[in-house]
Amino acid sequence: MDEKKAAAAGWFEALRDRITQTFEAIEDEGAALPALPGAPAAPGRFERRAWTRTDVSGAPGGGGVMAIMKGRVFEKVGVNVSTVHGSFPPDFARSIPGAETDPRFFATGISLVAHMANPKVPAVHMNTRYLETTRSWFGGGADLNPALPNGQDTAHFHATLKAACDAHDPAYWPRFSAWCEEYFRIPHRNRNRGVGGIFYDYLENPDDAAFERHFAFTRAVGEAFLAAFPPIVRRRMGEPWTAEERLTLLRYRGLYAEFNLVYDRGTIFGLKTGGNTEAILMSLPPEARWD
Repeated sequence: MDEKKAAAAGWFEALRDRITQTFEAIEDEGAALPALPGAPAAPGRFERRAWTRTDVSGAPGGGGVMAIMKGRVFEKVGVNVSTVHGSFPPDFARSIPGAETDPRFFATGISLVAHMANPKVPAVHMNTRYLETTRSWFGGGADLNPALPNGQDTAHFHATLKAACDAHDPAYWPRFSAWCEEYFRIPHRNRNRGVGGIFYDYLENPDDAAFERHFAFTRAVGEAFLAAFPPIVRRRMGEPWTAEERLTLLRYRGLYAEFNLVYDRGTIFGLKTGGNTEAILMSLPPEARWD
């Protein structure tokens, strides 16, 4: 890898390590809380498993590491990193900027989804990535997905992301928060998946200055996630909940699964490029209902 690719991949791995450490600390803090039937007796810990990818040409195409935890506070959380390369299949290449005439690509990123045991604690998604074809760009975002929306939590999450955006470009928050609302829409349900956050893509890097500027913003998104989500978990994880609220959570998870299987770009990208299926589908909840 050249310097830019290595820097991006290294950041995503370092961010993964900080997030998993923080989530394991929260598991320790919640060790005495009431647990779901079948939850582990001890606080959860991440299990990591490496995987490799074969490119469409048959050559090695990189890979990644899955990190999955099933715990008492976090019913299921995955924090995956991948660094892959090779060539896009011809049909898919036509849909990727810069790959229309040259299908070779490089992609590295982190993807996180947390499904929580307590219905009062929102699910969350965060993803940031760097891609190169004949062009290069950063993309990603973070969004909050509560089954039982709480205005305080939503305001805190939005404010933290807005501060990260405003520090880099005052136009980012209005643009990327609106894009999040548009992207996470479920047309067949006529509703959004969650309560928003930010979504951005195609922050292109025609020169070194643009790369440094957009990489700095992408790092800021990771830092903002660490500042935004763990305090919400700590504030809500000990609140009592009812069987009716648990049912609301399970039904909401059905919506989450529908979006990720039908519309999510990351799911489509991973499956079209021969990624690890289990890692791609780690975003699906451990239990859901459609009644």
